[in-house]
Amino acid sequence: MQAWQVHENGEPSEVMRLEGVGTPTPGDGQILLKVRAANINFPDALMCRGQYQVRPPLPFTPGVEICGETEDGRRVLATPALPHGGFAEYAVADAAALLPAPDALDDAEAAALHIGYQTGWFGLHRRARLEAGETLLVHAAAGGVGSAAVQLGKAAGARVIGVVGGAAKAAVARELGCDVVVDRNAEDVVAAVKEATGGRGADVVYDPVGGAAYAQSAKVVAFEGRIVVVGFASGTIPSPALNHALVKNYSILGLHWGLYNTKNPKLVQHCHERLTELAAQGAVKPLVSERVPLGGAAAAVQRVADGVTTGRVTVVPGLTEGGAA
Repeated sequence: MQAWQVHENGEPSEVMRLEGVGTPTPGDGQILLKVRAANINFPDALMCRGQYQVRPPLPFTPGVEICGETEDGRRVLATPALPHGGFAEYAVADAAALLPAPDALDDAEAAALHIGYQTGWFGLHRRARLEAGETLLVHAAAGGVGSAAVQLGKAAGARVIGVVGGAAKAAVARELGCDVVVDRNAEDVVAAVKEATGGRGADVVYDPVGGAAYAQSAKVVAFEGRIVVVGFASGTIPSPALNHALVKNYSILGLHWGLYNTKNPKLVQHCHERLTELAAQGAVKPLVSERVPLGGAAAAVQRVADGVTTGRVTVVPGLTEGGAA
């Protein structure tokens, strides 16, 4: 079969190589899946660079999120068991962790409903306890993680402020349903958020960026607000001033979604049921901005790494270079 392999760490476009390899053999409790669509996540780029908390042995195939097909023809969502990741024609996954793909979504959309939307749901509902009528601020609102949080926030009845970088991403954030959009390249984020909230600030801040975005979050979070720390796409891990959290009465909440798979997998199943319902209602629909054939995976992972994409970029092995399935 064809699979992208990483033999050494570095930039995705330089270290990912499309090679002919043997079809992986499932281990105990695992299942072989035909990859129908593999969603690209920022951790795929970090793994190529050797900068992610999970470091699979070299060589490995990236791709942590797929819509796959079982031997008996069922469409399922899975997080492949590395080193046999999703940027390939076949992958392996833990059989017990498979989730049914929602009928309302095509393969690429279904692949994108998994990690980003689960992270958003756990962050907003389990950790921050977002309530209808509250104000939610989402950093990188036009990106894959941020766009999921925007849709989930709107579905929960929140007023959503999206922070983006650039006019094109601002347009995407508006289409996603943001009530207020702040272009950090053209506006003072802190001043714009305070103006939009009458000086009160945001009840919940969803931050997958870190760095300067976190510093802005601390300045605009409301009294008894909650900052959900999701990741550090900026490359800079902030050091919060805890005295500031004390004097402003706000909470800093960490979120590592993957832990729920081992600590409380029933919650993951419950979340998937809720997401499936929301997809059926049309309340959420993953924004898939690009569908690329298997041969375009390395370049696509690099674009995600460079922060120039919107929504989700998904690798579809059955897609030809001309775009037909």
